[in-house]
Amino acid sequence: MGLRSRMLAGFAAQLGRPTGLRGLFVGRMLNRANRGTITAAIDALAPQPGAVAADLGFGGGVGLGLLLVRVGPKGRVYGVDYSPTMVSQAARRFETDVAEGRLRLLEGSITALPLEDGSIQGAITINTIYFIADLGRAFSELARVLVRSGRVVVGIGDPPMMASMPTTPFGFTIRPVDEVVAVAKSAGLALQDHRRAGEGEHAAHLLVFAPLPDPLP
Repeated sequence: MGLRSRMLAGFAAQLGRPTGLRGLFVGRMLNRANRGTITAAIDALAPQPGAVAADLGFGGGVGLGLLLVRVGPKGRVYGVDYSPTMVSQAARRFETDVAEGRLRLLEGSITALPLEDGSIQGAITINTIYFIADLGRAFSELARVLVRSGRVVVGIGDPPMMASMPTTPFGFTIRPVDEVVAVAKSAGLALQDHRRAGEGEHAAHLLVFAPLPDPLP
């Protein structure tokens, strides 16, 4: 592997799991790059004041702050991330919210969420599924933690655009939107809405899912 490939592989690894000092820099970069998509995802989720919401794979943490504003002082937000560096950074940034019990930060994977069944009314997960091999298990976990009336917004970059990025060959799994929707349905989540975040043909996709209704007796 040449120098350029090693650098790209290292950067891709940090995108998937920011670690150490480099991870802190990547977290800040993710906040800047993803703020618009995350804001649009929260608008699509439309959490109500007093709701229990979650940002799964929160990275730099910009979504945590936005969700805290939307659910208000009587609401509660969970943040789950695979990176201890990101969890520690968020704990410092949102120290007051954590102390007041409005925000709970947990280290964990979307394929094994450290949340109870039916504990979340709404969730977002943005630019995470590229790094998940077993997507069916991830969607099953999302379905498990949602209340029956809950929703989850899954944000992904436009697949053709993502496939052209130089970091993609180093640990990314790029899936067509239709495949993501099909896997979600097999796990018990139905597509409710499909929006775009941004302008142009390569705008990010926001897929809004809700639990499938229980079968008739």
